Amino acid sequence: MTDAVGSIDTPDAQDEVPRPKKKGGKRGKKGPLGRLALFYRQVIAELRKVVWPTRSQLSTYTTVVIVFVVIMIGLVTVIDYGFSQAAKYVFG
Repeated sequence: MTDAVGSIDTPDAQDEVPRPKKKGGKRGKKGPLGRLALFYRQVIAELRKVVWPTRSQLSTYTTVVIVFVVIMIGLVTVIDYGFSQAAKYVFG
């Protein structure tokens, strides 16, 4: 009994044809300065896609970050003070 076309056991005819390999693409055709220029063009294209925050969003985010950092500084200070007092108690 023969296998169906495209089964795992027997490859299709189109699978057996070797494909020619491409050489380099965009990077292979240009020198170092061309690649650098391409990189900067791609960076600028990506930056144009970015959704930048408005001034009010930016001030809100900045305030949230500063408040969070102040709270964390206070928490670490209290824990550090507690550990230092415990060390003084234990070691004299």
